[in-house]
Amino acid sequence: MHTLAELFDLPPIDRLYHERTQRIRAVIRPGVQPPQPTTSTAADYCLAHHALEGAEAAARADDAATFDWYVAHPDAGATAVSIPTPVGTRVVVTPTLADLPRSAISETPYYVLGPATETAEPHLCKLAADAYTSAERAGFGDLLAAHAVVLCLLRAKSLGETLDSWTISRLPGTVFMDHVDDPVVLARDLIHEAGHNWLNDALAATGCKISDTARFHSPWKQTTRPAFGFLHACWAFPLTMLFTAHALTSTEGDVHQFLTAYLDQQRSLLASTAPDHARALELISDDDLRHRLAAVHREALAL
Repeated sequence: MHTLAELFDLPPIDRLYHERTQRIRAVIRPGVQPPQPTTSTAADYCLAHHALEGAEAAARADDAATFDWYVAHPDAGATAVSIPTPVGTRVVVTPTLADLPRSAISETPYYVLGPATETAEPHLCKLAADAYTSAERAGFGDLLAAHAVVLCLLRAKSLGETLDSWTISRLPGTVFMDHVDDPVVLARDLIHEAGHNWLNDALAATGCKISDTARFHSPWKQTTRPAFGFLHACWAFPLTMLFTAHALTSTEGDVHQFLTAYLDQQRSLLASTAPDHARALELISDDDLRHRLAAVHREALAL
């Protein structure tokens, strides 16, 4: 398998970031020379999407003041609310789930950075920073650097409770998740959602169009899913398995038991996907991307 650093370094994604960021900025500030970037290309890409969504919503609401704010803040104000982590500055916020909108851009709740955004409480910022550190030590720093720029922490839960987390394609680089008071568990879930963001960008950057007619059984959902969702699961869950196997060497107590049970469960679920995964990969037209997806699946099966 590629090293993890090599695995996540897909050159077409970098080109996608640059081109789309420039297009978004040209829409929001036509005729204005973009400023010299102070963040990574991946972070610029993520934050430009927040600025675009915020500006569009303000325009539709005829809110000139908020629209002008986004024009003046192409990073959606992230600089003022960011915290340092080993993978770069991150935005960590705690929006109230019940207050998050649902609209045509997403069937699930979402949050857009804006003039009212405030950084999460210090203890949650530390939890997040420690989670990024844990992921970076396991080799997933590049993944989170590019694909988990904005972290929206939602409901605090106890270890063992169901944790909901998700991403939406309109806000790449942003993750939404419940959390427990443990950075390793949070790191696991960050890797899962960042993996979804990576694959969305990889498919777009390589021009892969996956047929929605082929369907495969998903052991995670216990239902038949289109190839797109099946391949996403067969990528994101193996990434968490690789991380968990690494994390077990440095955890103890309840967290160690929880992660051990998680890895055992995932081994069984992933094994059942092997025949279908090989067939689903045939729908990926880009050879490089197909080989990367196959390598991660294969490596996780060997755990």
